[in-house]
Order: sequence, then C-alpha cells, then structure tokens
Amino acid sequence: MSIHIVNPLTDPRWDDLVSWHPKASVFHRRGWLEALERTYGYKALVLTTTPPGQPLKDGIVLCRVSSWLTGARLVSLPFADHCEPLLDGPEALVEFADWLQAEWRRRRWKYVELRPRSQSCDLKWDLPNSQSYSFHVLDLTPATNAIFQSFHKTSVQQKIRRAEKMGLAYEVGRTENLREEFYGLLVKTRKRHQLFPQPRSWFKNLFDCLGESAEIRVARKDNLPVAAVLTLRHETSVVYKYGCSDESFHNLGGIPFLLWRLIEESRATNAAELDFGRSDLDNEGLVAFKDRFGTKKTLLTYLRYPRAKNEAAGESWGVRTAKQIFAILPDTISPVAGSILYRHIG
Repeated sequence: MSIHIVNPLTDPRWDDLVSWHPKASVFHRRGWLEALERTYGYKALVLTTTPPGQPLKDGIVLCRVSSWLTGARLVSLPFADHCEPLLDGPEALVEFADWLQAEWRRRRWKYVELRPRSQSCDLKWDLPNSQSYSFHVLDLTPATNAIFQSFHKTSVQQKIRRAEKMGLAYEVGRTENLREEFYGLLVKTRKRHQLFPQPRSWFKNLFDCLGESAEIRVARKDNLPVAAVLTLRHETSVVYKYGCSDESFHNLGGIPFLLWRLIEESRATNAAELDFGRSDLDNEGLVAFKDRFGTKKTLLTYLRYPRAKNEAAGESWGVRTAKQIFAILPDTISPVAGSILYRHIG
C-alpha cells in the first residue's frame, strides 16, 4: 500500500472527504488549516492511500512546525484539542505509522504527534501514548429542560438564573466590535492565569477563514462586557473553544449564562453535541467546572513518536520559561509577546 501526500488547501478532494466522513471535525476544515498557515506559517499536508485522480477514501492531516525553540516536528493538529485520523478501515493504520516513523528518521524531526479523539485505533498504531487530558462532551439531544436539570444546582443553575435576574445583556455574532470585546477579556483572563494571550491575528484569521462556522457571544452589564465565549461548528458538533471573563463580575455568572444561551441556540439548529474540549488532568477547577454541566468525561490521549522523555509533550523547558516571563508583562505588551512565542508551541 502506497502513501500519497496531498495539499488540503488546494486539493478539493480533501474538502469532499471532510464533508462526508463521520469523524471529521471543525479542526479538519480548510478554514482551520488556512488560519494556522496565515497566523503561524504552519504548512499543512494530508497523507492518504488514495492515488491521484480518485476521490479520497482516507486521510490524516498534519502540519509542519519548524522552531529553533521547540524543534521541528509534525503535529495533527496544532492548537486543536483533537484531530481524528479519517480512515476507511483499520487496515491502513500500520502503513501510516510506518510512513511517519520512516519520515521522522529521514527528516530528523524531533517527534511526530497525533491527537485522536477516540482510542479505537490504539492497538493498531505502532506509536506510543503521550500526554493525556480530560475531555468533556455534552449531549444536546435530550429535551432542553432535561439538559438544564442535569446541571449542578448551585454552581450552574443558580448562576444562570442570577445572570437573568441581574439583566445581563447578550449579543452573538461575528462583528469587529464583538471580537474586540472578546479579545480585551481574553487578555485579562490569560493574565489572571499567568499565561500570555494568543495573537489578535489568530482570531481575525479564524473568522476570515471559517466564516459563519465561528461565533462570539458576549454578556454585558450596563454596556460593559463581563464575559465572552468563542465557538466553532462543523455539521452537528459545536466546539466551545475559548472562554474569558472579567473577574470583577464573576458573581453575575456570565460564563454559565452564555453557555446556556449557546446550548439553547445550538439545539434549535439541530446540533447534537457541545464539545467542551480538553483539560489538563491536574487542573481540578476546570475539570470540575465542566463536570457540573452534565457532560460526559473521557480520557483524551495523544500518540507521539518517539515517546517524550523528561518534558511535557509539546512544551519544552524553553517554552515554559518564556511563558513565565511573558506572563508578568503589562497588558499592552503581552499580546505582542504572545504573537512571537505562540508559533513555537503548536
């Protein structure tokens, strides 16, 4: 079996595969790949067993990440919580793994990393397990009231009712004003967690490249933005990708309020699931927050060759040190620092 390389930004067969494959997500979409290239310079490629001139029956999309700080590697995919191999059957798994390992040796990459959502192919891959995360998904198919009743009474239900009682204003859309309000809250939130913010250009490119599949929801009190979420959508799956808030107004329950509105509106447009994304296993607060929305929690495990030795997968000592330094920079400077460093993280 031969492995062929396809450019997903120029070959329409990739779009066709993503449109019908049941395991495709928004992270497989051309828009996500194009935003990665525009913002960080990552070049995408697809491995497939399909010969040229025939409709793609399978594909694994990866990006080349070249960095003097974190090393050169192939990742599927940078800044995506998960990216399932789009396969026609398990028989091709070994062929793909063999190709990736051979290319790792030939190119002298630091590593190759895959981020599958399911664990169904683990036994077939000759790639060792790497970093693991908690992964939460909310089933949107039950009745709206049943979903609400599954929420934690004090941590979620009461906060939603309080937000409604306090008259939080609500807006959803893709306007430049909403993006600026979101980004201002993002900078505050990342600072609070001692992290640097993603570059502003990343969010502009997401909206430019994904179009109506990306949305921002903002909650305001007296015309002041107090919380915001950014979501992505592919078919019937909605991804809660980014959330941010002003801690001075946490008592108003802005984030639970926005997520409840998101759930109501997603159900109204026949969405089947709300993907809450990954959480570090030791981030007990974030894991508990997602648990309280009645989500199903599973283990998300990445595959990496060769196995990481003495550092967290994808994050070197140099990156961790730089993050600590950039986290103490003023709000006006930290976005610039983030735009410099983020391209090394992917």
